[in-house]
Amino acid sequence: MSMGEVPDRAGGAGRAGGSGSTGSGVRVPVPRLPVDIAELVRVRVHDPGAIAKAAARRRRRPLLDGSGRLLIVAADHPARGALRVGDRELAMADRADLLGRLCLALSRPGVDGVLGTADILDDLLLLGALEDKVVMGSMNRGGLRGARFELDDRFTGYRPEDIARLGFDAGKLLLRLDYTDPGSLTTLESAARAVDAMAERRLPVFVEPFISRRTPEAVLVNDLSAEAVTRSLAIASGLGGSSAYTWLKVPVTEDPRDMPRVMAASTLPAVLLGGDTSDAPAGRRTAHEKWRAALHLPTVRGLVAGRALLYPADGDVAAAVDTATALLREAV
Repeated sequence: MSMGEVPDRAGGAGRAGGSGSTGSGVRVPVPRLPVDIAELVRVRVHDPGAIAKAAARRRRRPLLDGSGRLLIVAADHPARGALRVGDRELAMADRADLLGRLCLALSRPGVDGVLGTADILDDLLLLGALEDKVVMGSMNRGGLRGARFELDDRFTGYRPEDIARLGFDAGKLLLRLDYTDPGSLTTLESAARAVDAMAERRLPVFVEPFISRRTPEAVLVNDLSAEAVTRSLAIASGLGGSSAYTWLKVPVTEDPRDMPRVMAASTLPAVLLGGDTSDAPAGRRTAHEKWRAALHLPTVRGLVAGRALLYPADGDVAAAVDTATALLREAV
């Protein structure tokens, strides 16, 4: 029997590790769902068609449930070479650990789905972790973190036809624009054509826009001022020949009090992106308060977060996910 025929998420031995802490500061193990990497590799070697079969029989659900809200766990960072979490440069480099965290997050009540690249979503299909979940394919990953060509962000991930063929539910693209970098124009045009192709297939596409710039050290940074985020939303909203299936994926501004006027720039539905959160408890509380306020705005329909949920400082993935779920429930 191939792994694709196993209905549960657990593949056998090989539990991914991790630890959390008690109120006294003593670190205690935090359970992960078991992932059998050897079995995943065996299926990939001997039955690569199992991935397509798992996609074909996957139980689907509407994009939105009765609450009209979305909580999506993001795991498309590795394909851009972005493996850092906090001060851990290669935190996301252990695939067994990442898959264990993802399976645990997806098993929590209130989690609607996952955003990822083909390597990760194929593994999750084989593990049976995507049943009754929203599956969002990450489309452009060519702008590698730290590369000179980072803003020439070509579409090296899922194509619209791939998302349709696999029966996935949506796509996501990143749109970083630096007015001084010609690569941004290439990305802008490619993003517009991707929006067109998704609209032709009546598939939602989540556009994550930023106004970006290079520091004197040539490091790319995103401008989270109210003016910059407003401008980026206006640009993203006008991409392509139809906005009928376009959603926005929006950062919280430097000053969260600016979010009401920033979100007034578009009538497109939006989700918040999680971003990095501080490892300090006070930093996490601040991030949660930013999410809480913005989630009550009329166009904001949910949250897409990755490292903040999968790699919390205390290691407790379930608690981090449950906190995000509670924030969404408050906003209904």
